[in-house]
Amino acid sequence: MDWIERIGALRQWTKDGVRAPHKPLLMLYALGRFQREPGRALRYSEVEQDLKDLLRDYGPPHTTSPSYPFHHLTSDGVWEVRTDHGGGSPGSGVRALRESGAEGRLAAGLRAALSEDPVLLGQVAQVLLETHFPPSLHPDITADVGLDLELADAAVRTTVTARDRRRAAELRRHVLIAYEYACAFCGFDGSIGRLPVGLEAAHVRWWAFRGADELSNALCLCSLHHKLFDRGVLGLDDGRRITVSQEFVGRSPAARAQVLDLADRKVSGPQTGNAPVAPENIAWHAEQVFRGKPRTAARG
Repeated sequence: MDWIERIGALRQWTKDGVRAPHKPLLMLYALGRFQREPGRALRYSEVEQDLKDLLRDYGPPHTTSPSYPFHHLTSDGVWEVRTDHGGGSPGSGVRALRESGAEGRLAAGLRAALSEDPVLLGQVAQVLLETHFPPSLHPDITADVGLDLELADAAVRTTVTARDRRRAAELRRHVLIAYEYACAFCGFDGSIGRLPVGLEAAHVRWWAFRGADELSNALCLCSLHHKLFDRGVLGLDDGRRITVSQEFVGRSPAARAQVLDLADRKVSGPQTGNAPVAPENIAWHAEQVFRGKPRTAARG
């Protein structure tokens, strides 16, 4: 059985690019727990808050329950649930999962395969990360689920192909040229010698959700603003002005200068003749990534 292929094809509700990373987040959490305590099942009532936190931080902007993936992941053949009475999952209801003492764990065959081949855990984790999340979020997610990918063989820790790396490098080159080697949000244009530093090509609609490797779906952003953009702190409105989430809290002068003062600032566009970010990609990011409502810009 090819566990990597099976996990890469988890069945998820999907429509018009709507994000539903519930099953991948549960799988990553379960892999982290398996790495630390391979013989222990996950009692729903004990891990519910952890899963809620993951969905809040890395899931879609609207509130969802971890009870759904805890139950429905059993249909993918990679997860199993048992109750105090010995039966299978009682359903996706929160109360039923709590009161039945429902416990979930990776499927027996997958646990055996992970125990026999330590490299497999890192491969499976990378498939989940690359299929459902942008690279800027991978370190944060692995830290939050307690996964240590350094334990995997460095030669196979990633499933990114040479073609994927060439694709990413080509997009970055085009984006940096189009935006004249400066962050579209703050204007940062640092370099060391001939090489730009701290500048990245940011997908607006994530590549994992059919986001095209095109200028109409990309921005040149500094590392800080790329991270904040992918976390939903920053976004764009339909006039290509920067939005800042009301949920962001920053009290220092640096937080004000680098984030809060960006509200309603016009994004620097690419050079004439290059496509600006397309409205449909801005709309996707606003609906699927941006957190909460935008702040009202302070007027001096």
